[in-house]
Amino acid sequence: MKMKYPALMSAFIIFLLNACETKNTDPPKKDKVCISDTLQKMIHIDTVKNSNIDDELVLSGEIGFDENKVVKVFPFSSGQVLEVKASLGDKVKQGQVLAVIKSADIVGSYSDLSAAQRDESIARRQMDNEESLFKNGIASEKEYNEAKLNFEKASSLTNKIKEQIAINGRGNTEANGTYTIRAPREGFIVEKKINTGSFIRQDNTENLFTISDLKNVWVWANVYEIDISKIKLGYAAVVNTLAYPDKSFTGEVDKISDVLDPQTKVMRIRVNLPNASGLLKPEMFANVKVTNKEGKKAVSIPSSALVFSNSKNYVVIYKDTCDLKVQEVSVLKNVNGISYISSGLQVGDKVISDNQILLYNALIE
Repeated sequence: MKMKYPALMSAFIIFLLNACETKNTDPPKKDKVCISDTLQKMIHIDTVKNSNIDDELVLSGEIGFDENKVVKVFPFSSGQVLEVKASLGDKVKQGQVLAVIKSADIVGSYSDLSAAQRDESIARRQMDNEESLFKNGIASEKEYNEAKLNFEKASSLTNKIKEQIAINGRGNTEANGTYTIRAPREGFIVEKKINTGSFIRQDNTENLFTISDLKNVWVWANVYEIDISKIKLGYAAVVNTLAYPDKSFTGEVDKISDVLDPQTKVMRIRVNLPNASGLLKPEMFANVKVTNKEGKKAVSIPSSALVFSNSKNYVVIYKDTCDLKVQEVSVLKNVNGISYISSGLQVGDKVISDNQILLYNALIE
């Protein structure tokens, strides 16, 4: 027994020392997160601003002609189409022949003109003869005046027929009944409703061609009732199409309909869009983003500064390279790469907007 007692005491003392050491030892302190020189080159620091709130409304639309620069070409009269010299999409010059048509009406007009000119010639000779007789005292003044009146009537009829023929344009008609349809302006054939061999009836009310220069186009977009208050004349609009997904076309809202469509319950707006490149074609579908400044202000930061985690938004606030802080923020809206913040930041705060996720992860560990 005496041999075992010192061993037991030694073991007990060691236990107490270990217990005291464990009890009095503090947990290790977390290392401060600092931005290294290498990381300093990889980040970007933005200052929180107080900015006008931009609003963005995404609409569906369709590209159409600029109706102020469109000419619809109609036939002069009925007849059969002998030749069509322009196709859909062709670029034409002013005065270029688009089609040649054979018309019985034109033949009739020239026939009437010949008859009227003959009658006018006869009436002129009679008037001259009566005038000579009257001056020589052989015919009465009444007979002379009657002959003069007949000539004036014949001359008036001739001029009337000439004017009717001239309506079709000089050089466009011929006595054999053919007449040509010419382009009234330079532009592109954007609509064609005529084919060789077809007949044009007298009661035809359709245009044969539509010509537009396409240097400007109109984009018609639909606005639902809930969004009507967000649209005003002059607001900027960015248009994207399926044909050119990587290209954006910029214009502005220049017309707003006063009524809603009774079937679709939408209001139509028009965006006037420059199209110098000619890429935009009528009937293309388009996505239209209308942006405006509401006049209200809010704290704003680049949207790239946000870190979305656990259904919340955070930013990394920068004070110096070793003074960083994760801050939760409430976002009002995101428009064109700018986030408007309702709480969590103040004007003048600095946030990291590039590679901030690295610092965020280090700060929350």
